[in-house]
Amino acid sequence: MRRAFGFSRFIGTRALGAVTVGVAIVATAAAGLALSGPVTATAVRAGSDVVIRPGTVQLDRETRTGPSDTQQCQHALRIDCYNPAQLQQAYDLPVLYARGITGRGVTIVIVDPYGSPTIVSDLRTFDSTEAIPAPPSLRIIRPAGRVPSFNPGSKVMTGWASETTLDVEYAHTIAPGARILLVETPGGGRTGYVSMAQVVTAEKYVIAHHLGGVISQSFVATEQGIGYAGIAPLRAAYLQAYHHHVTVLSGSGDSGAAGLEAAGTGYYTYPVTGWPASDPLVTAVGGTRLQLDATGHRDAADVTWNDTYSSTASQLVDGNSGPDPLAGGGGKSVIFGRPSYQNADKAVVGNHRGVPDISMSAACTGAVNIYQSFAAARTGWYALCGTSEATPLFAGIVALADQVAGHPLGLINPALYQLAAAHAPGIVRVTSGNNTVSFRQNDRIRTVPGFSARPGYDLATGLGTVNGAYFVPELARLAGR
Repeated sequence: MRRAFGFSRFIGTRALGAVTVGVAIVATAAAGLALSGPVTATAVRAGSDVVIRPGTVQLDRETRTGPSDTQQCQHALRIDCYNPAQLQQAYDLPVLYARGITGRGVTIVIVDPYGSPTIVSDLRTFDSTEAIPAPPSLRIIRPAGRVPSFNPGSKVMTGWASETTLDVEYAHTIAPGARILLVETPGGGRTGYVSMAQVVTAEKYVIAHHLGGVISQSFVATEQGIGYAGIAPLRAAYLQAYHHHVTVLSGSGDSGAAGLEAAGTGYYTYPVTGWPASDPLVTAVGGTRLQLDATGHRDAADVTWNDTYSSTASQLVDGNSGPDPLAGGGGKSVIFGRPSYQNADKAVVGNHRGVPDISMSAACTGAVNIYQSFAAARTGWYALCGTSEATPLFAGIVALADQVAGHPLGLINPALYQLAAAHAPGIVRVTSGNNTVSFRQNDRIRTVPGFSARPGYDLATGLGTVNGAYFVPELARLAGR
């Protein structure tokens, strides 16, 4: 169990009840996504719990009067933290904004269990402080049922509220002209758990009613903890999204090549991969570490996010000197075979679906500022990080491309790999770092060997990251045909 200012990864769910599995492959009805195999899933104990958790890391409260700038964060927390203007510049977006490409006419759908009771006022404060125009609308719906009253004493609810805040504020940061649709789900049948079936119900409602073109989801569960029998009925929303040309994004996780066991109390001690990021119908978003100056220009090239061996990050997250598994998720699926869009990368992925596809800022030593007020005693500005940052950032990028194309782009993965193969300038390679992680478990330091970034596709950052000024029109042109 994590400390109050640690990972909100202790937020869990039982709804993906694990069952014994031993399947060769999951077939998809999506045309052009032939899966290679066989790939065998690891069996798990029937009836064990599976923990789904957000990819958010809450580090610490900053000043109560406003967000800390990078220099102030370095002094107070010994990390860098970045504001919206820095991120917008880092991804070369001001040139698009100057041309009116802000996400206008597009709706970003953000799905979060429980949600946040103060997100409307918190976004208003965030926007006014950071000089971001208010979105055309921030609408909240609950198609899967009534959300229980917020309990500020619940670590589960406050964790998901922080997740919601990060998702909304940073999707809006990248696409300030897009509408935001926040889809809240009731949680689960027992305190502390979250129903993934409710998430599927909510997403199917959004898709069937044509409420948005891109869905951002920042939760993850280890494939070995779910198995094919657990995943198969939950894929309905992604199949529906594919046929209705809706883009679905998912964070790749924050434990590097490792992942939580089904009960959520320990880590697998061998490389694993998280779902739904591993689904071939989902775009998996991994993590990078940005190094920016005060204006958002790079001091160095982006590297793979890995704060596992940063004693500063471990102190902020767990109150110890580490090591702690703080890195972008990535690896080979044991459920899904290689989709056709990864055929050119067979040397890397073999017969497996490789994760991630693309990466964005996620590092805890290069965190972002959010404003939250759902718990009165803890109102203020916080530094957060994780692939729950990277995923809404990329949702904003997709929204910009949707505007340029004039319609939702649907599954973008084939286009991503085509752009990379053509050496399009919008795809920026990340060639340094890895997602190997270590942690203390059963009184031993365990190390799970991960994957290194390299030229071309890799299992640490995928195809790399993006330069928005080039990438947005490139993606709109190729995926929008």
